[in-house]
Amino acid sequence: DRASLLRGYALGRRNFRYTNLSHADLSGANLTNINLIEADLSRTNLKGANLTNAKLIAANLSNANLANADLTNAKLIGADLTSANLTDTKLTGANLTNTIPDWTLIDT
Repeated sequence: DRASLLRGYALGRRNFRYTNLSHADLSGANLTNINLIEADLSRTNLKGANLTNAKLIAANLSNANLANADLTNAKLIGADLTSANLTDTKLTGANLTNTIPDWTLIDT
């Protein structure tokens, strides 16, 4: 849940691989350099979150709200972004290889 993730992050933990955060409200959270490889972030509210350099490889971000989030240099290889809200999401330098749907064709 939000509280335990943010508490662990504040204590210096960055590895949250395989974590289930489905439906969590992480809006505005600073999660720079976090490892969320294969995490379930479906329907998670990440509006305005800072995910710079995040590892989101094979993460489930379906129906997630990523509006105004910063995903600069994030690794989203194989991530599921089906129906994710990417309005004004910053994707500069993000690796979108093999995402679902295939976002490698958008201008980041």
